[in-house]
Amino acid sequence: MAKTKSQSNSQAQLLKGSAWMTFGSILSRILGAIYIIPWYAWMGPYGNLANSLTAKSYNIYSLFIIISTAGIPGAIAKQIAKYNALNEYGVGQRLFKHGLSLMAVFGIISAACMYFLALPLSGYNPQEVPVIRSLAVAVLIIPILSILRGYFQGFNNMMPSAMSQFVEQLARVIWMLATAYIIMQVQHGNYVDAVTQSNLAAAIGAIFAIGMLLWFYLRQRRQLRPLLAHSNNDLRVSTNSLLFEIIQQSIPFIIIDAGINIFQLVDQYTFHPMIASFMPGVHYNTIESWYALFGLNSNKLIMIVVSLATSMAVTAIPLLSAAHARRDYKDISKQISNTLELFLFVLMPASLGMAAIAKPLYTIFYGPDALGVKVLYLSSFTAISLGLFTVLMAILQGLDENMYAIRYLIIGLVVKSIFQYPMIRLAKVYGPLLATNIGMLVVIFCALKHLKVKYRFQADRTMRRFIGIATFSILMFLAVSLTVKVAGRFISPDMRFSAMILCGLGVLAGVVVYGGLSLKMGLAERILGSRITKITQKLHLN
Repeated sequence: MAKTKSQSNSQAQLLKGSAWMTFGSILSRILGAIYIIPWYAWMGPYGNLANSLTAKSYNIYSLFIIISTAGIPGAIAKQIAKYNALNEYGVGQRLFKHGLSLMAVFGIISAACMYFLALPLSGYNPQEVPVIRSLAVAVLIIPILSILRGYFQGFNNMMPSAMSQFVEQLARVIWMLATAYIIMQVQHGNYVDAVTQSNLAAAIGAIFAIGMLLWFYLRQRRQLRPLLAHSNNDLRVSTNSLLFEIIQQSIPFIIIDAGINIFQLVDQYTFHPMIASFMPGVHYNTIESWYALFGLNSNKLIMIVVSLATSMAVTAIPLLSAAHARRDYKDISKQISNTLELFLFVLMPASLGMAAIAKPLYTIFYGPDALGVKVLYLSSFTAISLGLFTVLMAILQGLDENMYAIRYLIIGLVVKSIFQYPMIRLAKVYGPLLATNIGMLVVIFCALKHLKVKYRFQADRTMRRFIGIATFSILMFLAVSLTVKVAGRFISPDMRFSAMILCGLGVLAGVVVYGGLSLKMGLAERILGSRITKITQKLHLN
């Protein structure tokens, strides 16, 4: 059956929005990973301990950011998209302005709480207190940044958000590297002071990003005037109703957006006491170093590929919300299929490819470490479940199925908590990752079942394409693994420069195998649209 104009436009919007959000998210994630190479080296023997401090403080910070923004940016994006679809641009503008006021209040309250509760939040570890407090400054500023991004996403304009993400990360990395070098290499200071300054960089980056978004906002106001002039103006919504609507929509976003962070906080507060309970002879710093292996070292790298799913999820919410407002159920079903297929097409090969090059990749960032490599290998597969969780939660949010999303998240957390101790006892440092995967798979199953039952989501096409994606990804994984193994006999994977060459060879093999198969068999064209046809023609793969 031929695509309707609405479906074609929706898919084009999804691809365009995903492209911009992927651009910004991936570039910022890559910057956020690359800085680790010199930063970790400058920490000397305290590298893993510094990363453990960073991971723990950022888990708390991320939760406070979600609470301080109260899910309002996501709710604003969703509601602006809804009112724009109804040609009620004036209501959407009022919604944005009231949301901006709420952001300032929530930012002040959350920053104060994070600052004054730093000691109990740190588990009464005095080393962590200044590290946590340095992030309270960012909690004060970032709510304003977040709502500005939500405003543009409500118009399905992902470019400003993408550019601001890159600028934010660039400013942040420059500050982190400059202060770490001065403190550790010039002054030969304390690694806790270096981590504290590195965390303060979050606020520095946010200031630069806000400046860029304000520039985009002033430009968009000129384009918005004719839309406001031709609005229907049929809806009469009071200020109190708008505020209630914002808060009502935002509460589920807080819980759902905090999902991955809550899973990580379970690890943060249980891993050390649990593993110490049956390994009492292990030194405190050794356990903290083990935590750093999955809590930050591997997590930092897999979040590059998970951010692909996040960027797609952000794009999906306004499009699904607009289709829901029009009660266009065919378009809803189409959007679910497009989003899942695009996610699988990109993330599965990226995750399996990362697993295949785990040894040289870990060496590049953290130096040779056999245990760290094994943790990264397992974490690479965990990226698939984390990404799929993110996408499915976004789909449920876009369809106003917030309570079901929260219910499934709670079920997943309960399952994770039940399996946490047995998995740690059985697999030690790998235990938290195994428990996370089990919990996430339960959430994924529940969400897919719900979409199938309530929205009659026909998964046949998606399942066929999933089989193709999985087959090509496994073939790619085998090809990359073989390439790295054979080349590794001549090029050492334990030296940074040679490890880079190995990674390059592995990536090249992966692109040739997966890219060639998906183009030759027409899978890329079916998922990415007709624009890919030009590539297949130029490569004579038709």
